[in-house]
Amino acid sequence: MIATASIAKHPLHPMLIPLPIGMWIFSLVCDVVALATDAVIWSSMAYYAMAGGVIGALIAALPGLVDLVTMNASFVRRLGIWHGGINVLIVAMFAINLLWRRGGESGAAGPVILSIVAVLLLAVSGWLGGELVYVHGVAVEPAERQKL
Repeated sequence: MIATASIAKHPLHPMLIPLPIGMWIFSLVCDVVALATDAVIWSSMAYYAMAGGVIGALIAALPGLVDLVTMNASFVRRLGIWHGGINVLIVAMFAINLLWRRGGESGAAGPVILSIVAVLLLAVSGWLGGELVYVHGVAVEPAERQKL
């Protein structure tokens, strides 16, 4: 079943998700370096990487939502709802994290713990996304078998 939100049979959602995933993981790496070195620049980099991840995730969510609402009701659609719901939770966690950091001190443990939990949830959501694509064939057009 090919994705509804696609260009020339290439689904948009999987093209867009690497940016927020990478930005959020990088923000966590920056936090760890900031805690280890007490260098404020790393906390700033974590903040801006996190913000970029939120923006990228909101952009990636649009074609994902289009694909989800155009699916037929089935187990696979329920799996997609779980995948999308976890992603909404992750975006909310990072948005709260950004607000928390605006007024807080650099190197505080609370926002870093929130980032760790959000990245762990990101792994769960990624697993579900992989399940949708690689096990159930969502957004994949079956290849025609060629005769040898």
